[in-house]
Amino acid sequence: MAKTVLKNILQILIILIFNNFLAQKTPEKLPKNVVNDTIPKKDTIVVKKEALDDVLHTKADDQRRDVPKKMTFLNKNAQVKYQDMQIDADYISIDDNKNLIYARGKQDSLGKIIEPVITTQAGKKYETNEFSYNTKTKQAIAFNARTEESEGVITAQKTKKYNDSVFAMRNADYTTDEYYIKKKDTAADYFMRASNIKLIKTKNKSQIVTGPIQMYIEQVPTPLIMPFAILPFSDKRAAGILIPSFGEREDVGFFLNGLGYYQPIGEHFDLKVLADIYTKGSWNLRPQMNYLKKYRYSGTFTADVGTMVRGIKGLDDYTKNSTYRIAWTHTQDTKANPFLTFSASVDIVSTKFYNNSLNNNYIFNQNVLNTQQSSAVTVTKRFLKLPATITGTASYSQNFATGLADLRLPQMNVAINQFYLFGSKTGVRQGLLENITVNTGFNLTNFVSTQENELFTKAMWDKMQTGLKNNIALGTNTTVAKYFTFSLSANIDNALTTKTLKKYYDPLKNADVDEIQKNVAGYSTFSSSASLQTTLYGMLKFKKGSAVEAVRHMMTPSLSFTYSPDFSSPGFGYYKNYYNAEGALTPYSIFEKGIVGSPSSGVVGALGFNIGNNIEMKVKSKTDSTGVKKVKIFESLNLSGNYNFAAKDHPWSVFSINGQSSFFNNKLNVNTSLSLEPYKIVYAPGATQGVRTEQFGHFSVQGFNVQLSYPLSSELFGEKTDYAKKYPAKGEVRNENYYFDDDNYAHFDQAWTLNINANYAYSKGLSALGTKIASVGLDGSIKLTPYWNINGSTHFDLVTKDLAYTRIGFSRDQRSFTINFNWVPFGQYKVYDFFIGIKANILSDALKYKDRSFTEPSAPF
Repeated sequence: MAKTVLKNILQILIILIFNNFLAQKTPEKLPKNVVNDTIPKKDTIVVKKEALDDVLHTKADDQRRDVPKKMTFLNKNAQVKYQDMQIDADYISIDDNKNLIYARGKQDSLGKIIEPVITTQAGKKYETNEFSYNTKTKQAIAFNARTEESEGVITAQKTKKYNDSVFAMRNADYTTDEYYIKKKDTAADYFMRASNIKLIKTKNKSQIVTGPIQMYIEQVPTPLIMPFAILPFSDKRAAGILIPSFGEREDVGFFLNGLGYYQPIGEHFDLKVLADIYTKGSWNLRPQMNYLKKYRYSGTFTADVGTMVRGIKGLDDYTKNSTYRIAWTHTQDTKANPFLTFSASVDIVSTKFYNNSLNNNYIFNQNVLNTQQSSAVTVTKRFLKLPATITGTASYSQNFATGLADLRLPQMNVAINQFYLFGSKTGVRQGLLENITVNTGFNLTNFVSTQENELFTKAMWDKMQTGLKNNIALGTNTTVAKYFTFSLSANIDNALTTKTLKKYYDPLKNADVDEIQKNVAGYSTFSSSASLQTTLYGMLKFKKGSAVEAVRHMMTPSLSFTYSPDFSSPGFGYYKNYYNAEGALTPYSIFEKGIVGSPSSGVVGALGFNIGNNIEMKVKSKTDSTGVKKVKIFESLNLSGNYNFAAKDHPWSVFSINGQSSFFNNKLNVNTSLSLEPYKIVYAPGATQGVRTEQFGHFSVQGFNVQLSYPLSSELFGEKTDYAKKYPAKGEVRNENYYFDDDNYAHFDQAWTLNINANYAYSKGLSALGTKIASVGLDGSIKLTPYWNINGSTHFDLVTKDLAYTRIGFSRDQRSFTINFNWVPFGQYKVYDFFIGIKANILSDALKYKDRSFTEPSAPF
């Protein structure tokens, strides 16, 4: 035994000496005093690279290691942690030879996956039936994977992860259905299906790039198929397709309305281009550009350019019209420059644009009923030290009925801030002198009314009128005898114009002729007035216990006297005379048909009166905490008129009565007006126009108008039903509670609104036969279910017995998207429009039915 041990020790010593000898190397000769402390290269140890870059942590209820095959098997509550990845599954195998980790979800007795594999990496969770990961290449393959990204989820039959940024998916569905994402439902209410999807993830944003993709609604394929799609998941603006609505119009056929594309341009601009396409040949293009500079300004350029085709080519009813609309709005931020502001609201359309509208939104919004359009561009300059404001305006208005266009180019107004004419001696203004205020300003206008085809031609410039007006208004007031307010005012108008009127009778034409002459002329007028006003109160109380406790009456009477001279007298030179076709000497103002107005004719020395009334009453109320409530009988009831002492005939004016009131807790609003003629009107036999006589006291109705509006709603009728107490069973569908009675019928709040508008107007004047206008309008909505809403509006003409514009619409909330339908059943435009739109913000750029540009805040649709 001792010999054997000694033998082994000798062998070990020989091996060590031999290895040391092999490792020796003859050192190079070094200079004296230099020590060689370097380590020979042959002593460097080369370490073989490990298969794993980090520690692999495992745990499971049952672990087994197969050493020969270098395999590890984990069963039941298995978990693997490697770097930033964690895999939780029912079964996991680890192959050291292939550097492969394989995981499978929990199976039932039939082999169906009932619990998924959950993979967590970089804070993201992925659910799959099967999952394999190569620790060397860092690539992964998953089957039936469920990947949540932003507000959406992707489910794919097969997913391959190339790296942390790129995922390739085959036969994948994408949806933003909140209930499906939260696993409250096993099927999504809609999804987008593509055979191939690539998910690209970066630090700041992610996006999906697909090949052909199709929308499915409730598992049913729809005709919405796109050759490709790019779905960006970012808060920033991104390009995308704008989804159209579709339907049919009787005059132009089936259509796609609003098909387009959205493209952001830099930081401050974005562009949207929409197209309306009709099967009978009509088309319309609608570009729109928005711009925004924060804290400075924002605006929009829009246009509608198209061709309306009606009828069949070759037949008499065939028409083809080109239409256009150009609009521009610009708004300056109030903080940008308080001393210089610029705004624009330009809307120019062709004369027949609304009669040939190809944008169905104009029909549903009743824009097709427009009879005129106006535009304006305004610049306002204020000063820090000067008490003045200068406003420059260029405006343009169109009248579609007459075809005339009114252009003001430019118009400048200089307003001087109100100031007191005299200072105060005590610091508190008292008396008439110290309270005198002055308001003044200048207005320069260039105006022309012309045909649309004459704009900016020589004919238009020849018609152009220029006028300058100055107004000076002085006013003061003081208290007299404690209860009366006495006021004095004076008004001075000065005007200059470049064109005047000359009237004469042309015997060749046998007609009166108005000739516009180019010469500078002007006038000055003035008027003054004095008024006295007070307030009276009255109270009528009833016995205790009465339903009506008191009636309160407040009266505000006022008297005023106005004076102005006769500016038609020859001394002023503002009026001239001519002999008309009947040979009668007729006076006329040379400023008639001008832009500065005409001086008044005849002396005015009129005493005017106005009596204002407010009547309320107090009634008992069980709902009010005080036990009483106020009921307004008349919020205002005014009677006014005047007597002109200087008039040679008919000194009394027409009397006017105006009233405003509201009933049923201020829900029913009533506005009335009444005009009474104080003189008797006589009519010749067979005549349609009457003549005013001097017989005073025959008060006849010359005009009457009443307007009523009453907004009704479900809240006005009784209290809300407490379904929880009334019905025993409760159910929930999409966060909406339903309560069931004993027969299993569902009960829920059915909110509804109904706005009633009625109008009646009667006008007579001197006509023997008056004219009537009477109509009733209804608009409202009702929820058939918590997710079905029906709305509509209509107007009925009580005179012609015809229904006017009528629209019916409904909308359906489908969890992740909405369905809208609008229908105009009769009239000039018979049209229905159907539209489906996705709500999710992340698809608001890629699949838009409302664009999310920077001019509109992002919000759920």
